[in-house]
Amino acid sequence: MTQAIIVHDKQFVPYISSEEIEKQVSRLAREIERDYAGKRPLFIAILNGAFMFASDLFKHLEIEAEICFIKLASYKGTKSTGKVITAIGLDEELYKRHVIILEDIVDTGKTLHEFLPQLDHNHPSSLKIAALLNKPDSQIYDVKVDYLGFTIPNKFVLGYGLDYDGLGRNLDSIYQLTEE
Repeated sequence: MTQAIIVHDKQFVPYISSEEIEKQVSRLAREIERDYAGKRPLFIAILNGAFMFASDLFKHLEIEAEICFIKLASYKGTKSTGKVITAIGLDEELYKRHVIILEDIVDTGKTLHEFLPQLDHNHPSSLKIAALLNKPDSQIYDVKVDYLGFTIPNKFVLGYGLDYDGLGRNLDSIYQLTEE
């Protein structure tokens, strides 16, 4: 991992290396495989942020599984807007399916708080959440993460799919904002 980087007008410092991320993603895949052996789960990856996590997790899975994507957003810059916007809808049949939501980060919990009832209305057999990152100190809504990579403090991060106004998603490591 390199030293501090500048994205737009803000400085970010290395926080979680690509090697640490790889190790946790592999661990999460093993846990999911253990829990879903013979069940063929459907993964729903939330875009844009979860695309790298979803891709890497899926590469590690050795069970039969399907994946689809939905776009939900609640961020502008470094702050949550407080509104969840659905830009791309869900076309998959969820009835009696084992569903695992893939999320890059659970911050306030608002996005999942608003999205989960929509999914539950379709009567899946099970509904779980796998998140790379969780910020419990910033959670306003009670969201249970079933498969978690890292618990982090309430600081703004980018990289590995997470962005700051559109930039930084392509970084293979996670960086933390130096000042807020």
